[in-house]
Amino acid sequence: MDDAYRRLAAALDALPHGFPATESGVELRILEHIFAPDEAELAAAMLPVPERVEAIARRTGRPVEALRGQLEEMAAKGQVLAVPRPGGMRYALVPFVIGIYEFQLPRMDRELAELVEEYFPALMKSLGGHRPGMARVVPVGVHIDAPPAVLPYESVRSILDDGGSFRVMPCICRKEQATLGSPCSHTPETCLAISPDPAGLQDFPACGRRIEREEALALLDRFEQEGLVHCTYNVRTGPMFICNCCPCCCGFLRGITEFEAPNFLIRSNWVAEVEAGECLACGTCVERCPTGAIVARDDAVAVTDERCIGCGVCVVTCAGGALRLAARPEAERTTPPQTVAGWALQRAAARKGWLRAAAQFGGIAAKAVWSELSARPRGSRTGAPPP
Repeated sequence: MDDAYRRLAAALDALPHGFPATESGVELRILEHIFAPDEAELAAAMLPVPERVEAIARRTGRPVEALRGQLEEMAAKGQVLAVPRPGGMRYALVPFVIGIYEFQLPRMDRELAELVEEYFPALMKSLGGHRPGMARVVPVGVHIDAPPAVLPYESVRSILDDGGSFRVMPCICRKEQATLGSPCSHTPETCLAISPDPAGLQDFPACGRRIEREEALALLDRFEQEGLVHCTYNVRTGPMFICNCCPCCCGFLRGITEFEAPNFLIRSNWVAEVEAGECLACGTCVERCPTGAIVARDDAVAVTDERCIGCGVCVVTCAGGALRLAARPEAERTTPPQTVAGWALQRAAARKGWLRAAAQFGGIAAKAVWSELSARPRGSRTGAPPP
């Protein structure tokens, strides 16, 4: 196999998310399926921050205009990220998950689906093996008992309020399973992309369609009735997406139910509680619970706190009004990193150490590194980052 694929695999594994090597080399076969050798060579030479074409050309020794055309083609094929900026497009290397894999939606075929399924156990253990967690459950938009008050990053509708433009796309996980002969009964089009820029998401991602906030809100209501779980990036601001996941197909939920990846999807700060005297013992919540946290008893249901991810899909259709979401004890609550940049630094530091993380992201990360270090308790500025 061309060494370009090994170099690209190493570059992807150096990112905070990870792209682990396997004995079978299935990760290289995935890259071979997605990239031509020259494309893999170019992607391996790119940085995980958006750059001008001219900067990439100087580093790789490629002619600017030819390189510009190649990067445009690669972005269209979901191999690299294209970011519109004043003065021209910028291009960056993106992780395999969340990134290249999701961008393969228009090109998903049976061969790629089979390769990804073979790779998932190793990939999920890597993605879920380090803090901070990759993604986070956001509770459904129903009343949540307080205190404490629901913070903006814990409210799916507040996340949309901060968006300027929206796009809805089919779920790559459901398409993969359908390609493998296991079609899902849930709505295919459930992935919401969010941009703070009102002019954003005009043409990217190439799949899906642009929608207004009102339709996005209506879709969230529909997804909650279906029993889908809201998941987003494990950050407080600028989460970029809301996935609406089913336990049978979606990687976020499979990460914690099938692949023992505890830090892949972080539960919300809420937990389902049942008022036994109000329970009709109809069993609807037992069927809807995505993690098997609700079990039937003689005349009511019971919730296993350790298995509950605080999604609230059980609350939405409880005919007796017996279920509610209550705040977890303070010791069990988690706070995400402030931004995606902060998340990446913490994650890279957990895998490689703070100095190597800062070196990887370059000078643009210096302020963020200092902010992350300064936020930690005095005397704890070495070793692993906060969760």
